Amino acid sequence: MLKGFTRFLQSPGAHLKTLFGPHEAAGGVTAPRIIPRDQHTVSRQHFSEAALKVLYRLHNAGFGAYLVGGCIRDSLLGKMPKDFDVATDATPEQVRELFRNSRIIGRRFRIVHVRFGREVIEVTTFRGTHNDDHADHVAQQSEQGLLLRDNVWGSIQEDAIRRDFSVNAIYYSIADFTLHDFANGMQDIESRTLRLIGDPGIRYREDPVRMLRAVRFAVKLGFDIAPESEAPIFDMAPLLLQIPPARLFDEALKLFMAGHGVETFHMLRHYGLFAMLFPEADEVMAELPWAEALIEHALASTDKRIQEERPVTPAFIFAALLWGPVQRRQTDLCATGMPPVPALQLAAQQALSRQLQHISIPKRFSLPMRDIWDLQLRLPQRRGKRAAQSREHPRFRAAYDFLLLREAAGEIDPGLGDWWTAYQESDGHEQQRLVDKASSEAPTGRSSRRRPRKRRRRSSPGTS
Repeated sequence: MLKGFTRFLQSPGAHLKTLFGPHEAAGGVTAPRIIPRDQHTVSRQHFSEAALKVLYRLHNAGFGAYLVGGCIRDSLLGKMPKDFDVATDATPEQVRELFRNSRIIGRRFRIVHVRFGREVIEVTTFRGTHNDDHADHVAQQSEQGLLLRDNVWGSIQEDAIRRDFSVNAIYYSIADFTLHDFANGMQDIESRTLRLIGDPGIRYREDPVRMLRAVRFAVKLGFDIAPESEAPIFDMAPLLLQIPPARLFDEALKLFMAGHGVETFHMLRHYGLFAMLFPEADEVMAELPWAEALIEHALASTDKRIQEERPVTPAFIFAALLWGPVQRRQTDLCATGMPPVPALQLAAQQALSRQLQHISIPKRFSLPMRDIWDLQLRLPQRRGKRAAQSREHPRFRAAYDFLLLREAAGEIDPGLGDWWTAYQESDGHEQQRLVDKASSEAPTGRSSRRRPRKRRRRSSPGTS
């Protein structure tokens, strides 16, 4: 009797069928489908040496070791994976003991980063389900259902239930090279469908960032979001306002710096998510006809650079996203009589201050972003040595590209961009000719006559 019970527990999926029914497990996770090595295309040749080292060391120490998530999904789609996530039954402390080159990070979700040079392998312990016996330092939810802390350990089956999308809940076992599909992820990959595991309303409340991930994966993979996973997003978008701005900055980088920025931007607006990330930029697009075109041109330029494997910076994207709000504020300030330069500086400060309430932009990006904006007032000034001085500015190239985008979007009339293009391509003699011509054509706004200086009256001897 005991041996039979032991065999029952060891039989893959048997206990899930008993607990959750013959076809479907709790939360939409089905009894696992075990796919042998000769029936799938995932190979160890697709994995980095660092990932294999982590898997084998965990396995040899007696722990379960699986690759899971995007690396397996991408391998099945015929793409070479870049990031590798390992799931195990070893606790973070046990993983830390196995790898001296590792550290435990996070409070909300405790995970282990194992570093091999520049490559980092993320190792997570199987997540379990919450119950009333867990203390706040282990598991905690807000009254709205937001997961504040989630460090409950469990089995691989429970871990699969906790994952976001079915296509990310396929596990690769280093023990026998099988795939363990808990949520019909293989079927959804074949139909190119992105489906949330469990009740979408509950899952989005647990972590509203899943709505952003749905958009990002749908665009990146070319998948359709399943109707039941898509429908709640329209009404639940405001839940993103609960997420810390620092976390949303990381998500914004993933959204706009992956080479699919234009399509991502349109989908975010479609679901009402963009307004939660960039509220003032969303408002301005209804008032300034060029603002949306400027963002689209900036994202298209960034997408092209990423596809060509050329360097990109978030400062440029954020400069485009917030330029509309800055211009609207500057116009209002100038209408009160404030000169353009201080008006621009104050407008930038105000627009950035409001934006930081939603997405935290580090100074290493916000300062270059403001340089790009400031140079927009300097680039039209080409008299004397000003052109050469602007050309030597560290942010000149980014500001020049930004100027071209403004012209393409219809914010300003074309012409200045062509002048700066010619200036950069010319030798010293031709540059001087261009400057002289620009100086003669551009209005200075001042009288050509020099006002006579007032002569100071000298005190007469004996006067005080």
